[in-house]
Amino acid sequence: MQIRAAILERAGQPLPYATSRPLRIATLELDAPGPGEVLVRIRAAGLCHSDLSVIDGNRPRPLPMVLGHEAAGTVEAVGAGVTDLKVGAHVVAAFVPSCGHCRPCRAARPALCEPGFAANSAGTLLAGTRRLAEQGTALNHHLGVSAFATHAIVARESLVAIDAAVPFSLAALFGCAVITGVGAVANTAAVPAGASVAIVGLGGVGLAALLGARALGAASILALDLDPAKRALALELGATQAIDGGRTDAASEARRLLPGGVDFAFEMAGSARALELAWSITHRGGTTVSAGLAPPAARFQLPQTALVAEERTLKGSYLGSCVPARDIPRYLEWYRAGRLPVDRLLDGELPLEELNSGFDRLATGGALRQIVVPAP
Repeated sequence: MQIRAAILERAGQPLPYATSRPLRIATLELDAPGPGEVLVRIRAAGLCHSDLSVIDGNRPRPLPMVLGHEAAGTVEAVGAGVTDLKVGAHVVAAFVPSCGHCRPCRAARPALCEPGFAANSAGTLLAGTRRLAEQGTALNHHLGVSAFATHAIVARESLVAIDAAVPFSLAALFGCAVITGVGAVANTAAVPAGASVAIVGLGGVGLAALLGARALGAASILALDLDPAKRALALELGATQAIDGGRTDAASEARRLLPGGVDFAFEMAGSARALELAWSITHRGGTTVSAGLAPPAARFQLPQTALVAEERTLKGSYLGSCVPARDIPRYLEWYRAGRLPVDRLLDGELPLEELNSGFDRLATGGALRQIVVPAP
């Protein structure tokens, strides 16, 4: 079948993207779903820094590629062997397909699925297939989803069925921002009620982490970001204090507000400096979690003595350490119950044709979560 989609052919083009236009909207060929695959009509897809990091060249991926990994849609057809998803079902895509058989999957850590990682790195679906082409030339898939398109072929293992009552634009957030941010707090760190928390970096994922900390009953939540508007929103969403993370005395100010530092600090900005700041405001015996993906060459320095003598914990968190089939429905229930008002993160909708301008807004800090709604 023919679809419309956004192709990235060359990374690292200059801002503004509205002028350099790194994403080109084109008519492509999409194969029918193969065994274990599903044809999804994309109803909503979020603009995320993980997409931006491919566009700006900070996270190299095989090109040309159809971007987009945070999405919700409806099932239009299924391949052989798919028996538990029916045509018309509403689904959210998770950006790590899990095989269910490798060592991490057997240990209930599907975010670390080895075949899933290999497929995502190669730009294929879980089975090693490529179902996208332009005039007969194969194109790469982005994280097994490629959601900046009217339709996508997705591995069954990447999809979670959801209640049809959930609006698509909201549901899309649960495929990345929510499971990454809330999952880092609920799964990776297992923040208990009454704990003190700091969030460094208040993008969509960071604010989702803040909402997760509030839902879990954190007693104090310190929000740090360079942007005063994001700090103000963080206070509206439940942060107890907010400070400018760019201040030279940000760490000492954080320790003044929360003497000794916090129990749990989360780095959500994707930079070594942000991680060092998060570490510096974690108290003795506390836990520092990094869920922000910095450029591959980024390095950080931490005092080894403090790691030992202060019994510190430093953890990474990918996909929020989530089991998507378990956690996406669970977090949707939290939203319905009013515990997780992630609708506050939505900035509005735009068509495929405005993607380049949308990434300008994301790159300059002017947006949290914009949603692409592909035309029928």
